[in-house]
Amino acid sequence: MLKLTARQEQILGLIRDAIENTGFPPTRAEIAQSLGFRSANAAEEHLQALARKGVIEISRGTSRGIRLTDSAHDKAGARPAAPLVPAGILQLNLPLLGMVAAGSPILAQEHVTANYTVDPSLFRSRPDFLLKVRGMSMRDAGIMDGDLLAVKKADSAKNGQIVVARLGDDVTVKRYRKVGSLIELLPENPDFEPIQVQPGRDEFALEGVAVGLLRTWN
Repeated sequence: MLKLTARQEQILGLIRDAIENTGFPPTRAEIAQSLGFRSANAAEEHLQALARKGVIEISRGTSRGIRLTDSAHDKAGARPAAPLVPAGILQLNLPLLGMVAAGSPILAQEHVTANYTVDPSLFRSRPDFLLKVRGMSMRDAGIMDGDLLAVKKADSAKNGQIVVARLGDDVTVKRYRKVGSLIELLPENPDFEPIQVQPGRDEFALEGVAVGLLRTWN
């Protein structure tokens, strides 16, 4: 790996911190704002330099399409998304959930459609289950239709975290934000509208926070 400049080290650290705190990398605009750049284009130039030096990979077409490579593991303290491997090779066994019935516990046995054994070092903390993503509302966070989201069960979350939430009869994946008593579930795709939740009036529960992503290659 080529030596990084001080600014490149700073940006790599920012990416690391975003992944550690929210499970996902920052956008170009967020990098520019954090570092005082005049435009997202300046952030893009630095990202391209990091990609040339082999510490990140950039996916086209998504604002959060940044992955840390194997060369960056020691610096970043995080693992990139990786394909699944056959069960039995690695040691963490996770249930894959299909359609979740309204009103029943999310980890009820009838929701489990398969089990996968994966490497626990892929995740920033130990997940409890995998949930298959449906739709493209989180596209710009690098979460695509058919991806498997690794989720740690939790009944609370920090602003900015990607969460799995139950809203009425639906289970959804969104970015969490709470201001006062108002909870917002934010998509990462401008084609979708934010969801506003009024605790006590809307039937709402947090099921967990995202701690990683797995992508199957068929």
